[in-house]
Amino acid sequence: MLIERAYAHLPDSDEFDRSQWPWSVPCVRQLLDTNGLRFTAPVTFLVGENGSGKSTLVEALAEAYGLDSYGGSAGYKYASSRTRSLLGDVMRFDATTDGRRMVRGPRVRRKGFFLRAETALEALRSEMAGKGLSVQVDYVSHGEGFLAAFRDKFHQRGLYVLDEPESALSFTSCLELVGILAELGRMGAQVVCATHSPLLTALPGAEIVEVGEHGMRPVEWSDLAIVDHWRRYLADPNAYLRHITG
Repeated sequence: MLIERAYAHLPDSDEFDRSQWPWSVPCVRQLLDTNGLRFTAPVTFLVGENGSGKSTLVEALAEAYGLDSYGGSAGYKYASSRTRSLLGDVMRFDATTDGRRMVRGPRVRRKGFFLRAETALEALRSEMAGKGLSVQVDYVSHGEGFLAAFRDKFHQRGLYVLDEPESALSFTSCLELVGILAELGRMGAQVVCATHSPLLTALPGAEIVEVGEHGMRPVEWSDLAIVDHWRRYLADPNAYLRHITG
């Protein structure tokens, strides 16, 4: 692992109104008012409803580490017009002994990847072009493009921040991603992944943090609302659909 804790520090200034977004989001407020977000396993999943703040958290973590907010590998910059988010600008890390060289050292030492669902393929194109290589991502499916990024980029120690990577993946491809994440953890890398997937969150040994109105709290896989809903839906789809379709 590289990071033991992530937290946010606001300077004493009238510039920061804690009643305004993003400081008003419960999980962000917890980063400011408590011990922050602690990491106890190489792979951490953030789960929660849309709007709970998962994507806000992972983007800020990536930015604070030195990854471009657009997505892609450490050391590459794609969207020069993107400024760092308000939270990313004040995010801080407590690094492990192994992580200090990457987190506190020059950017060239930082290894890792930030995957955003909406920009992953374009980031991959840009990186390959920057190396003088061509990748025919226009001729593969969205999911195949994601898997190409995973196979090519997820192979060394570093910080891997993922925002809903399952969005373009089939069931079988999600299983392949689980294997990749497990291997990253074994090699000493660290993964923080925002997801809605009960398949991904079942990774043995992973930490699951539930994000919501309560802020952030650790939870067991079997206690996740998404796991319960999928079990009920697959057992009896009509129990849900009759309220939707009439």
